[in-house]
Amino acid sequence: MGKELELNSVHKASMEVMVETLGATAWCAEILQARAAAASMRAQVGAVAALAAAADRCRDLVAITDDQQRILLTNKSWCRVVGWRPEDGPRPLAETVSGEALRLAASGVRDWEAPVLIRRRAAPDPVLLPCRGSAVSLNKSTSHIVFVCEPSNAIESERARSSLHSIRRGSLDVRSIASDGLRRTSLAKLQGLPLEAPITKVISLLSAATEGAPPSTVACIDRAVDMLRTSELYSPQMREDPKMRAEDPIATDLIGALLSREQVNSNLFYMQGATNVLSSRRSSNDSTVVRSQANRTNMKHKTTGQLREVLDTALNWDFEIFRLEDLTRGRPLTHLGLTLMGGRFDVCTTLECDEKTLLHWLTVIETNYHAVNTYHNSTHAADVLQAVAFFLEKDRLKMLLEPLEAAAALIAAAAHDIDHPGTSSAFLCNSRHSLAILYNDVSVLESHHAALTFKLTLNDDRVNIFKNLDRETYKTLRHNIIDMILATEMTKHFEHLAKFVNVFYAKSSGSKEDGMHTDEPLSLDTTALTSSENVVLVKRMMIKCADVSNASRPQKFAFEWARRIAEEYFLQTDEEKAKDLPVVMPMFDRATCSIPRSQIGFIDYIIIDMMEAWAAFIDMPELVTHARNNHQRWRELDEAGVTTIADVKRAQRQNAIQSTPNTTSQPTAEE
Repeated sequence: MGKELELNSVHKASMEVMVETLGATAWCAEILQARAAAASMRAQVGAVAALAAAADRCRDLVAITDDQQRILLTNKSWCRVVGWRPEDGPRPLAETVSGEALRLAASGVRDWEAPVLIRRRAAPDPVLLPCRGSAVSLNKSTSHIVFVCEPSNAIESERARSSLHSIRRGSLDVRSIASDGLRRTSLAKLQGLPLEAPITKVISLLSAATEGAPPSTVACIDRAVDMLRTSELYSPQMREDPKMRAEDPIATDLIGALLSREQVNSNLFYMQGATNVLSSRRSSNDSTVVRSQANRTNMKHKTTGQLREVLDTALNWDFEIFRLEDLTRGRPLTHLGLTLMGGRFDVCTTLECDEKTLLHWLTVIETNYHAVNTYHNSTHAADVLQAVAFFLEKDRLKMLLEPLEAAAALIAAAAHDIDHPGTSSAFLCNSRHSLAILYNDVSVLESHHAALTFKLTLNDDRVNIFKNLDRETYKTLRHNIIDMILATEMTKHFEHLAKFVNVFYAKSSGSKEDGMHTDEPLSLDTTALTSSENVVLVKRMMIKCADVSNASRPQKFAFEWARRIAEEYFLQTDEEKAKDLPVVMPMFDRATCSIPRSQIGFIDYIIIDMMEAWAAFIDMPELVTHARNNHQRWRELDEAGVTTIADVKRAQRQNAIQSTPNTTSQPTAEE
């Protein structure tokens, strides 16, 4: 035995060389140490195997890369969704993943959260998912990166459909077997009911069309039927645009944060304890009525001199809204509201109220806007009111809308953002704010705007512009106002736009796959205007376009609005970081944000399609002209290295100096 110990042997567990021992005691100690090390290594290997098994059973998509960003290991959810096969071997992460998550992974950040675009083999369009990442360091350098992506509802429904039969085959529950006959009877009764929706008719027709069709056609029809069976037919998805890189993190994050309803739900998962939101701002519920009572009679409507000159141009698209803001000392809504609602559209006659009541109502509404907000204040409300009034003057809307509908549109525009806290609904949900609790995280701000409008109006007879209406008229008016305010929610943007285009341009030769980007003129289907349901779509589109019309205004107005909204988003991001909340829009970090690039993405993905459809409907091509001119100018500034708000201000001043010789008052359409 002593002879054998003279040989150098390699320990299988610790991989260390054993040296010769001088006594039996030392030899026994060596053996016991080696056995303990082997047991420890076996336990670690077992733990790794257990973690791998747990990852495979996890519904989240999990992938692990090496330090070269090559995918080494994935779980079953990742393989199923992406179409990845373990035998494919290591592959570059960039082939599958793009967006802000990929940039953060390469930047060396230890832990991060960001949306990610994942390309799938079985689907032509990428899917946008919330993602968490973590870097694993060995020897003080990153050796692996772990990606954990949360699947969307659409992916979960695909998974449920694909696994339905296997689940049922494996079920041997006595109760389910005993009740199987009852279920069949219930299904037979349901199928016998005289109820049928248009979508079920479409699915039946498509299913019938597969009989005798070629396999390629059957595959396409089956895919279409699967899409129609989902509950979110108009859920927003980022589409590939050759003119706008999908990999652009600014556009990806901005549009994803504005439109994705999953954003709120995924952010709630990462919350750790309740945080008091708006501690540095005024409480939404506690102060509104008190402030309106205190300031109701302080406003006097004086329209003389310069103020009168500005208000005389209230129906011009280049209306000087910021000059009105200055002349009224931050109270433009009351003056403009009296000019348009009390004068041009004679809302008082329609509602059977006097002008004094309208004045009190406008004063209360304006007082309940937060003057400290850089964007969502009463100036924005006045701007939207002016845009709606301008649209109502178009011939098609004059013929289409009744006076009561026009009055509802003007009221909704004036109050559509009342008591806006300067933060998004996602922020309120992440903060567990009382409004988010009240409205169950669904359309939080828009629901609050609509509810507060009627609460303030009905609380005081001196303010109640509805007090002389009969029950049915009031009910109709209320329904219209609420519907239009709720239509301003950005998560429903694609839903409203798609319905509008599909109804009024159904016979257009333009391709719906490519959105509204087509060189052929839009062909309006005027027969759709005979349906009251379709008129609702028109009113929704009208207030939606008015709400974001700043990007389709002349350049000097578009620039100022872009500066204001960026500053408001910056303040939200600052507050989220200070309170350790999830950052809803990480691209709006004042230290790194590019204002031109954010506006380019917003115009590309939100404005152009919508304004082309609306401009064709009301015959107002300058909407698209201004949007394209602003888009081009933002591109020029981006190429020139303009990024910050200070840079944008300098560009504004330079623009004003250059335009001074050409005009001394109103901006021209060429701006």
